[in-house]
Amino acid sequence: MRILGIGDYCDLAALYLELSEEEHDVKVYIASPLCRSILSGMIAKTDDWRSELQWVKDAGGDGIILFENVACGGLQDDLRRDGFNVVGGSAFGDRLEIDRDYAQRLLAELGLATAATRRFSSRPDSLRFLREHPGRYVLKFNSPDMAHRNYVGQLDDGRDIFALLQNLRRDLEDDAGFILMDFIEGVEMGVGAYFDGEKFLEPACLDWEHKRFFPGDLGELTGEMGTVATFDRSATFFDVTLARIEPLLRRHRHCGYVNLNTIVNERGIWPLEFTCRFGYPGFAILSPLQRTSWSRLLQAMARRDKDRLRVEEGFSVGVVLTVPPFPYSRRQAEEPLGMPIFFEGALSRRDRKNLHYCEVALDDGQLVTAGAYGWTMVATGCGRTIQRARRNAYRLIERVRIPNMRYRRDIGARLIAADYGKVNALGLLGEEIERPLRRPPLHTTPLHPTRI
Repeated sequence: MRILGIGDYCDLAALYLELSEEEHDVKVYIASPLCRSILSGMIAKTDDWRSELQWVKDAGGDGIILFENVACGGLQDDLRRDGFNVVGGSAFGDRLEIDRDYAQRLLAELGLATAATRRFSSRPDSLRFLREHPGRYVLKFNSPDMAHRNYVGQLDDGRDIFALLQNLRRDLEDDAGFILMDFIEGVEMGVGAYFDGEKFLEPACLDWEHKRFFPGDLGELTGEMGTVATFDRSATFFDVTLARIEPLLRRHRHCGYVNLNTIVNERGIWPLEFTCRFGYPGFAILSPLQRTSWSRLLQAMARRDKDRLRVEEGFSVGVVLTVPPFPYSRRQAEEPLGMPIFFEGALSRRDRKNLHYCEVALDDGQLVTAGAYGWTMVATGCGRTIQRARRNAYRLIERVRIPNMRYRRDIGARLIAADYGKVNALGLLGEEIERPLRRPPLHTTPLHPTRI
């Protein structure tokens, strides 16, 4: 196969490396100048992805273009019309992810419960609303470049959101706008699946993300600090949530991974937001559970010749290993690049499968840090239980040595202690051992209602 990867930050570095190890031809385009050091000495790169289109086309059905970014969906749709196999997203997927108010309205039309959401294009209008309607809200920006500014309100009268918006005035010069969503208490969990342009490949996965920088869910909202994921017992939750969007994805010929993040509580399932692309580090955390290789999965999505992928039972726990300036970028803080990455003892094949590199490069044979953010790698561990998967992940991390490396030590702890049991008690998980999935018609009333 020939794979051309296109993205701003080379988020899918681990995927490109795995495809290369499978002896496929891989070329990568990295748009951001601060990230172009990533994978140096490890993968072939190009400065002009358009000049590689003929290289992809010459491979026929074995040529695939893989897009990483949101906001490139229209371009992907155009390339598909030109006859290229494109995996990543679509213009419709971009709108679902970026235009949060639109996504909430669409989900409500499909019969899901949604939190009250108000869209604003100016700071004064939002401040006026908060004065007139004090309450606890979640602030989310529609621009992907502003996602790191999202904030979950802590005060019931909204004073903290008000203060934050006042102090972000220069950053709000953005036509995309932002939303204020009513805060909903509950367990945050996601459901995701691969869509091939016509249908979702089964089974879907369930995930529980840990977005805060510090243990105990303290500090800034980062892209991600770690996740617990599984393909087990996912059918029930998938059928009453993500499956409902399938006809619209088919209509718009979306091809790529789709994830719906939600809050669940005694009143139902409350969808929060979509991710309509291969999210990092989500793809890496799913990787050790997928028995279908990445190359075969990409082929299946391009050719639409499979209904299912082969997966392992159990859980994968992923922990993001970072170095400064994370969670900021080198535009905001000067930090050294090229710090060496060491491992204690020889790494087994299994160890290497569970270390997913992101912002790294080779310098004279030495693996070193690279890139703009300090997202160095993800370590995963798998097991039949969350406890065992978590233990395996942290055992592997103990063998990684990077100057000033930071990571959370509590990934999965709250899920084990309480949250997984809460979700199970709500009747949102399928059977312990699932039979081949048989998706009910979308008008069928679910076992657990999604409306109050």
